[in-house]
Amino acid sequence: MRLSDFIDNGMEAILQAWENYARSVETALPKQDSAGLRDHAEKMLRTVAADMRTPQSRQQQSEKAQGRGPSNSSETAAQTHAVARLVAGFSMDQMVSEYRALRASVLSLWLTQESFTEAHHVQDMIRFNEAIDQALVESIAAYGTAVESTRKMVLAVLGHDLRSPLGAILMAGGLIQRQAGLDEKGKVLASQVCTSAQRANAMINDLLDLARCNLGTGIPVGLRKVDLNPICRAVIEELRTAFPHARIILDEQAQITGQFDSDRIAQVFSNLIGNALRHGDATAPIKVTLARVEGVPRVSVQNSGEPIPPEVMPFIFKPEGRYSSYSSGERGSAAGLGLGLFIASEIVANHGGRIEVASTEEQGTTFEVILSASAEG
Repeated sequence: MRLSDFIDNGMEAILQAWENYARSVETALPKQDSAGLRDHAEKMLRTVAADMRTPQSRQQQSEKAQGRGPSNSSETAAQTHAVARLVAGFSMDQMVSEYRALRASVLSLWLTQESFTEAHHVQDMIRFNEAIDQALVESIAAYGTAVESTRKMVLAVLGHDLRSPLGAILMAGGLIQRQAGLDEKGKVLASQVCTSAQRANAMINDLLDLARCNLGTGIPVGLRKVDLNPICRAVIEELRTAFPHARIILDEQAQITGQFDSDRIAQVFSNLIGNALRHGDATAPIKVTLARVEGVPRVSVQNSGEPIPPEVMPFIFKPEGRYSSYSSGERGSAAGLGLGLFIASEIVANHGGRIEVASTEEQGTTFEVILSASAEG
């Protein structure tokens, strides 16, 4: 019997083997019933059998062998199955193992009743493996997309919902600070609560900005004519209060006026100067320069200290790349860089500019914001 016919005729035995394997997979969620464990398996197997009966050229066979089978305009059973398994608590490894078990079950059940003497046996197994591999590729892609979509949505919801309790903490801390008869220790504790809540609020704002970028809406900017010099001065004064022992030198070589979002640009300055304060040499000054080079407005932040490692540089504005590859071993100048710089680069990009970075032992580390000359005026 041809393998495609065996799949159609022996569907119940194959599905039972699939169900038995799926039942053996341990997840954190409750066990599913038979229908849940078998979900979409029959449709997938029917699709595999139909594919095996479809003539294909050598080129089509080569493409499919490399996981590049013909795409479908509608969602396939394999894609739907992947999302269902994610919801049921299966890991991607467990889902992939299902396909391995399915492959073994079908072939072993088929070969027990075949003498394996016909020429079509080998070709049937090749076509079957190609079809299963194609379904596996579709499932993995769908599973990964669903995980990423869920992660992005959780970030957005988490960041939004945490704002309310943080706002309440800040309000309560402020009221306690103004309470009559509060002793010195009470004032210190209330101040610490407010400072910590403000830091947490800044982190939540960063998470919301990251979520906006992940969900495709980007970081919004409202442009109006503003002067960047007083904005930079205000940010520096605020950071001097938070870091009383730091030395920040402001060199205003030019007046920069143009179409900018003042709050977002202040966020860029705060992120860049704050990074310099946290990761630079605490005994050396930080130099902030506002200038124009050939008519193009530039703001640079330079600090001394350990340079950023060369292997981190390609990922300096890409937190997902850095944290996946380097964060576990990062120390010193590279530790903690990522989300703030990513958000700063996105804000500057939405102003039509870019951020460049140079870092050496001799010259220290310099982040330079290069704004669009067209924003001036």
